[in-house]
Amino acid sequence: MTIRVTKFAIPEILFGRGSVQHLVSCARGLGAKNVFLVSDAGLEEAGWLSKLRKMIHAAGLACVEFCDVTANPRDFQVHKGAQLYSSSEADVIIALGGGSPMDAAKGIGIVASNGRTIADYEGANRIERPLPPMIFLPTTAGSGSDLSQFCIITDVRRKLKMSIISRSLVPNISIIDPDFLVTKSVSLIVDSAIDALAHAVESFVSIAASPFSENQARLALCLWRDNIDEAARNRSSTALENLSLVGAAAAMSFSNAGLGVGHALAHALGGRLDLRHGMMHSILLPAVMRYNRSHCLPKLREVMHTLYPTRDFHNEQDLLEGVHSLERHFEDLGVPVRLHSVLPDKECLPEVCEAAANDVCMLTNPRQATVEDLLAICNEAW
Repeated sequence: MTIRVTKFAIPEILFGRGSVQHLVSCARGLGAKNVFLVSDAGLEEAGWLSKLRKMIHAAGLACVEFCDVTANPRDFQVHKGAQLYSSSEADVIIALGGGSPMDAAKGIGIVASNGRTIADYEGANRIERPLPPMIFLPTTAGSGSDLSQFCIITDVRRKLKMSIISRSLVPNISIIDPDFLVTKSVSLIVDSAIDALAHAVESFVSIAASPFSENQARLALCLWRDNIDEAARNRSSTALENLSLVGAAAAMSFSNAGLGVGHALAHALGGRLDLRHGMMHSILLPAVMRYNRSHCLPKLREVMHTLYPTRDFHNEQDLLEGVHSLERHFEDLGVPVRLHSVLPDKECLPEVCEAAANDVCMLTNPRQATVEDLLAICNEAW
């Protein structure tokens, strides 16, 4: 008899409007005296970085800031941040931002605590020493880096996004304040929400899914269905708060169940072409669902019935029509749905698919995929 042991790892979570006010007490609880604040220029312009800076200084804590982070954070940015962290004798790492500052903060923690270069930790379970205490404040509702065991860093030389997975990468505390979304553009809100949807779908059909992860994915699907259009139309506070829940629930699911070929391809395309990660999933997710359907038809039927509860999905053709409806829904939300709209030509696709085939996200996809299969998915999405 085979006994399966399920692990489910999440940080301490503070959720709700105004929860940012608890940052200082959380930092003190982790022993902070000289915090290392990772963010980006956009958060400075929006005024959020200034607000955190004032809170930290008013509490009598020292603060070292590192904001040299771009979208799709680069390996050299991580190394620069790790040097600053070590030389400043900082203790607790605080990350404010979307996936890029949070992943950069994880990378900084890895190198500062373990040495070597960030590329040495690509893959799963290669981190040997614990990271510094970390508090993350996500300002988007999609990446899930504030809850997950994943860290995605761009290797500039190889032009690919490295996936690093370890229990060590789960922050100590995630402070999810939906008020951060108020300053975000509709396009960023939608991109992030579709990224969260892809997290929910891919983790739900993952071969490593468990009842713990599946229930979080179901919650994310329901809340996405009920709030995405309202959030896109008028950014109502209730809809934005519920999208924050979507991002959190989907992150709890994928962090523990893994992802699949959609994220493997998104990492490879994003690393090669420096494309926004969220944008890739409105293009790839429908084609990935069609590819996977032969190996997880009951689960994909449940996904589609959750998204479209008034419709029946009794057979494969019903499912395909549902996926097409989802594709049209993405179009209505104003996001790209064809690969040719963001990629000038197909010349780089073979190399992209070679890189994707080696991504750790491939390991939990319900259907094995060769480089040729991945190329067929890209051609279908073209």
